[in-house]
Amino acid sequence: MLKHVVMWRLKESAEGRTKAENALYIKEILELLPYKIKEIKNLEVGINILNAPPSYDLVLIVGFANMLDLQTYQAHPEHVKVADYVLKVRDTRAVVDYEY
Repeated sequence: MLKHVVMWRLKESAEGRTKAENALYIKEILELLPYKIKEIKNLEVGINILNAPPSYDLVLIVGFANMLDLQTYQAHPEHVKVADYVLKVRDTRAVVDYEY
């Protein structure tokens, strides 16, 4: 099994939304992906509740059976749409992929 973890710091405002609005919107569209991408085994999205300086604003944790499923997910048009939006509204990103 494989976990794909992504964290983002969002811009204060972008694409006509505040940081908080973008966090909620991204959470909503990410949570739709398991219905569209069969390779996703489980998906969790969290919005940070403590605004300490080193914190990220949003985290995504996705489970896959294997690396091929992760790669299929990353190339899937529905994921690409979400990723394209997030790219417009994020400042920074951190990613960790690990087997468990």
